[in-house]
Amino acid sequence: MLFSTLSACLLASLAYVVQAQYPNPGACAGDCFTHDPAVMKRADGKYFRFSTLDLIGIWTANDLSGPWTRSGSVIQGASVINMPGNNVLWAPDVVFIRGIYYCFYSVSTSGSHVSAIGYATSTTMESGSWKDQGIVVTSTNSSPYNAIDSNVVNGTGSNEWYIQWGSYWNDVYQARVAINGEYVFRSGNEHQIGYEPSGNHKMEGSFIYKHDGFWYLFLSRGICCTYNPSTDPIDQVYHITVCRSNNPAGPYTDKSGVACTKGGGTTVLASHGNIYAPGGQGVFHDDAHGDVLYYHYLDRNVGVDYSQSKFGWNVLKWVDGWPTI
Repeated sequence: MLFSTLSACLLASLAYVVQAQYPNPGACAGDCFTHDPAVMKRADGKYFRFSTLDLIGIWTANDLSGPWTRSGSVIQGASVINMPGNNVLWAPDVVFIRGIYYCFYSVSTSGSHVSAIGYATSTTMESGSWKDQGIVVTSTNSSPYNAIDSNVVNGTGSNEWYIQWGSYWNDVYQARVAINGEYVFRSGNEHQIGYEPSGNHKMEGSFIYKHDGFWYLFLSRGICCTYNPSTDPIDQVYHITVCRSNNPAGPYTDKSGVACTKGGGTTVLASHGNIYAPGGQGVFHDDAHGDVLYYHYLDRNVGVDYSQSKFGWNVLKWVDGWPTI
């Protein structure tokens, strides 16, 4: 009995150590609700934060810590993509290319395989300035992937761009994309770059960040977005992993050399303390902070309902060629 008690205490202590290894999110003041955030900093120093729901909501601040203020939405009324879910919109990704901001978004409904990725353009990011441009990627019930959770990254040249997307089913795919002024054209080389072979393939939210000659594929893994902390294993809820490659098209492997298409992924951030289910991540370089990992999370001291999702961020450090916080 004494041995069992000591073993239980040791395991509890180890679990505490594992959960305590991450720093808490950076400060956030003002309106901090977000889900699947995208963050950009304009040349004048103004921060913009975009979120799932409300036709891609927009928040602005003069500091990454806020105070954040709601300023409107990217799309007005509904997306021009005539599909179920076009009056909600999910998972924004915003990139700045040759003087134009591109906001990629997803059109779908919960659990559906019939989805689309669209985009809008603006020169300022302000609410009311965005022009909805329509479809880039679609999926049907016969597609190997689900066309949501998109991200666009630069390759090795100024005109080399890639779009990645996917959630569940066969998980994450990538294709070349041509970008010419306001127009975005998917241009081929479609292939899988991430896959979770177990269960129902809980992998999504791909985001690739280029750093020091490598491309880093950040992914959200695990249970999302309805939680029961009393029954959901803590290591199986949303968390953030990474693989890398010296080629933007892959193959991507984790720190142990396991292919991302075979379930590989080195954990960057997971639940710890009252911080629960971080995910929906992205990375940007901020001249005030350096490389920043941003994400949504839940605070178990507040609640774990979708509406209680908060904006989190931490400065990324690079150790032996791998990101850590």
